[in-house]
Amino acid sequence: MRYLPDAVQMKDADTFTIDTIGIPSMVLMERAAYAFVCTLKEKIKSIGKILVVCGSGNNGGDGFAAARMLVQEGYEVHIIFAGREESCTKETKQQKKIAENLGISISGAENLNRFRKDEYSVIIDALFGIGINRRIEGTYQQIVEKLNQMEAYKAAMDIPSGINGTTGEVMGCAFKAELTVTFGFEKTGTVLFPGRLYAGEVISKDIGISKACCESDRRIRYTLEKKDLEKILPKRKADSHKGSYGKIFLIAGSKGMAGASFLAAKAAYRTGAGMVRIYTVKENLSVLQTLIPEAIIEVYEEFDKEQIDRCLAWADVMAVGPGIGQSVLSEKIMSYVLEKCKTTCIIDADGLNLLAKHSEWYAFSNGSWIVTPHLLEMSRLTGEAVEKIKKKRFEVLETYILAHKVTCVLKDARTFVQKENERGYINTTGNAAMAKAGAGDVLTGIIAGLAAQGLESYEAAVCGVLLHGLAGDTKRQEMGAYSVLAHDLTDGIAQIMKEI
Repeated sequence: MRYLPDAVQMKDADTFTIDTIGIPSMVLMERAAYAFVCTLKEKIKSIGKILVVCGSGNNGGDGFAAARMLVQEGYEVHIIFAGREESCTKETKQQKKIAENLGISISGAENLNRFRKDEYSVIIDALFGIGINRRIEGTYQQIVEKLNQMEAYKAAMDIPSGINGTTGEVMGCAFKAELTVTFGFEKTGTVLFPGRLYAGEVISKDIGISKACCESDRRIRYTLEKKDLEKILPKRKADSHKGSYGKIFLIAGSKGMAGASFLAAKAAYRTGAGMVRIYTVKENLSVLQTLIPEAIIEVYEEFDKEQIDRCLAWADVMAVGPGIGQSVLSEKIMSYVLEKCKTTCIIDADGLNLLAKHSEWYAFSNGSWIVTPHLLEMSRLTGEAVEKIKKKRFEVLETYILAHKVTCVLKDARTFVQKENERGYINTTGNAAMAKAGAGDVLTGIIAGLAAQGLESYEAAVCGVLLHGLAGDTKRQEMGAYSVLAHDLTDGIAQIMKEI
């Protein structure tokens, strides 16, 4: 597990480490500079002339210290001081004075325009750090744009200047790094887009900042990696049978949409579920029997209360929505199953669009609903514009889950999982190859499969999103960024499960 504090939370962790633990700020600065220099040398085997651009804040102090260490190791380094002397923190003033005492070349930002585009082989950004909360304009904008135009390997200290440490937003303009060495913990600003695009490769280095704040503050989000899956996944017992791994009632597929049923059911089986009963229209019977003979196929032509009651009584988990359409019949079925379902229920796709029309259905929630909207579906559910959700997704998500007592999987390039009283999860697996029709149906099946094996709703959602992304990463590596199809993801699930 990796904590992902935002800019404010990171500052709180710094303050706690300095004021409560008692580690001096200068010690942390020295450790940060040393960690950066070591990482840079590991990444670049042949380093020529180096330009370090420093601001007035402590990020600038990190830069002065790193420049000094590089000079002491024999590298040719020039420092641009782009801040104001009167605005310098005491630590940065001291680091600047040390550099001056050692005779390191330091000049003002006005000298930038004198440099050739190819004058330096490495540019180090230590201009702003995580504290920026306003647009970069004027002289600072010119500096950042000039640095981006120069032909050199570009590395940022802690976070690329101009990237909001909380939201990942570009504050007018931003330094475009190939490497970001971040201190203590990676910040949400380099995980979320577009900040992720400006950060390049992000490497976190422990410099002694206390983890106590992250451990105690449940508002601080986190992410998981492949190695974490083994700890979460339900174990397979030697003395077991198909009923041991759960029964899923999957309501999916309208006329011409048998694929949604197939993808969700296959994903559930690949994830380890014992039995899947697909409830779909009569027209899908023959194709589904051919595509997935492992599944039980239950068909309908009209609303049949007794048939639905029988399926609900059989099931341990229900999933509803993929490809069901928004007809009057689909609406009637969904209203009934939501009212009667007493187990974990995953709602996706057309199920979400129907739910958006019927907010009164939330009264049926027993706290075990998992809703899986993409941004447009979230807009319909909340009434908020997509652009607002993008900019204020933390706030919109928090308001929604508190109002309706559900686990929400907000799907995007970075997918969020949130439930009341649980730490927020940001998924960092997955890629653009997965941007294909049917990928969401696969995710529904994965989450249902995990829930059927005993994971509670929040755990199933987090684990499902992680596994879904890992499957996509595996198939992209194998097939490239363009050719991965949704059904390939189900094979990716099998590969990941085998590996772990």
